[in-house]
Amino acid sequence: MNTRAHALRNTLFSSIGIYVEYSLGMLAAILIARHLGPRHYGVYGLFIWFAAISVVATNSGITTGVIKFIAELRGTHRESLILPVLRYLRRMQAWHLLAVMGLAAALFVLFGKRLAADLELREFVLLVLAVSMRAPYMFNIAIAKGFEAFDATAIVSMVAAPVNLVLVTTAMLLGATIFWFVVVYTLSSAVFLCISHYQARRLLKPLAASAQDDVPDQLQQRVRRHLRIVSVTIIVSFLIASDVEILFLNQFASAAAAGYFKVAYQLATGVMLLVPGVFGALLLPMMAKAHSQGREVGGRRFVAVTSYLLLLAAPVVAYGSSFSGAIIGLLYGASYATSAPVFAWCLFACGLSTVTQGATSLLVSADRQHTILILTVALGVLKIALDVALIARFGLYGSVAAIVTELLVIAASYLTIGMRVSGVQLQWLRLLRIVLAAALAAAAAALVNALHLAPLLTLLLGGIVLGVVYLSLTLLMQCWTRADIEQFQGLHRRFAAGRPLLFGRLLNWAEARAEAIDS
Repeated sequence: MNTRAHALRNTLFSSIGIYVEYSLGMLAAILIARHLGPRHYGVYGLFIWFAAISVVATNSGITTGVIKFIAELRGTHRESLILPVLRYLRRMQAWHLLAVMGLAAALFVLFGKRLAADLELREFVLLVLAVSMRAPYMFNIAIAKGFEAFDATAIVSMVAAPVNLVLVTTAMLLGATIFWFVVVYTLSSAVFLCISHYQARRLLKPLAASAQDDVPDQLQQRVRRHLRIVSVTIIVSFLIASDVEILFLNQFASAAAAGYFKVAYQLATGVMLLVPGVFGALLLPMMAKAHSQGREVGGRRFVAVTSYLLLLAAPVVAYGSSFSGAIIGLLYGASYATSAPVFAWCLFACGLSTVTQGATSLLVSADRQHTILILTVALGVLKIALDVALIARFGLYGSVAAIVTELLVIAASYLTIGMRVSGVQLQWLRLLRIVLAAALAAAAAALVNALHLAPLLTLLLGGIVLGVVYLSLTLLMQCWTRADIEQFQGLHRRFAAGRPLLFGRLLNWAEARAEAIDS
């Protein structure tokens, strides 16, 4: 299989894994939220957040190390060291897990009623079991990624995600309480672990005969250094990116407020995760290759990627802001109407995070990991401080203000440092034209709300209006490059036979203007 075919195969399986796991996982979350209602879903969300932070702390630096060192050893034809390195990392993971569970037990005994009044011993035990299975599941997935076996990750998603959905649906139909949904979470953890273990074992089996006994000292030192540097970054990054606000809302506001925020933030982050799609996973190697060809090449790629990500993110933010009420009402029901404006603001904040992905990839490619670490720690402290101060005073809308402020600061910081590292300026006028096109398209689409249609019809008609207006305006306002427009022309000829003719003429006119700019 040649390099291009291999890349296409990886892209296909990556897409399947990402979209299947997210779509079915999101559907399961919607069913749980509708069944439990805002207050109980806020409590359930807090339980799952405790489990998630425990998994991240257990695997901090380990799973990225698995991917990095497997790929490196395969690239240098030292496959005999892969199994010893994995055995070493699994031991490290076991020690991490013991430390995390010990800390969790101490917090539960000393501060359990204060941190989570509804968390009883039986739920705590189930969450411990879930974490002890979710952590090695992520380890197995990292093994597959290190081998570039994206078919294995896709298989795990295609089998385990539907099983999880069936378990959730069954629990809902039986009128389950929070406790039984925690049971489902634990059972689904076991399913993910078993399937991923089989896939990882399949990949490692051919290496058993030639495996060495120990890890060389020099390589072991590199592994330890990786864990020291990356661990803190990953944990603090999780606190920044995760819905830690659920903890503070339960503490300073109410469980219902936590439920409203959980729904809004989970949906917003999921939507914006899918905006770049697999392109997001390809950003780092793409940027690393460009930067290796020189600072100027890397800078041009950074500018182009940032503009492209904004072109993708802007209409999604515009659509979500215009129809947040219809989206929340259709997916979660009238009881979550309070989540609608929260969802709109969270979508805006997450859109900012998406646009900065090019900058973060550039910093990693330029070996600025220490800069990222310092930024991450500083921004993590800022987020916690904002959450405590604003949520304690303003409740749900304090959490919105905190997250929007935090992500504005993050975007400004990474884009500024990215420009300094690359030595280039962003295409500010082009970025402003994209934002203006999205705002005008949102204003046009929002008129659909005045028709008072059913939520589904509102969303469909609004999407059509926004899409047509946004695409037309971005072509008229020279937001696309010549290469982009040529691709549109090819798709228009192939799938629409060049019809409507008016759109074809618009593309030809836009291409001519783009040629004048590019030349």
